[in-house]
Amino acid sequence: MNKTELINAVAAESGLSKADSKKAVEAFASSIASTLKKGDKVALVGFGTFSVSDRAERKGINPATKEAITIPAKKVVKFKAGAELSDGIK
Repeated sequence: MNKTELINAVAAESGLSKADSKKAVEAFASSIASTLKKGDKVALVGFGTFSVSDRAERKGINPATKEAITIPAKKVVKFKAGAELSDGIK
């Protein structure tokens, strides 16, 4: 499902117009992104938790040249599905 399909699904489920659904989806994504940029977690009970984690510097190999390279440390976004979401998928 891409963003347009998500907006259409939200409009169908909620009875909102597509324009209002687009605003809601964009506001949701923006709110999560800004919270994660601050280093905080976003916990949606029953759905899951978004968090930021530090990934350490590590060694890798350039597949084209087989040369050893150092992959720098960085922050990554993680998502852990909640119990209700996990159980609903089974």
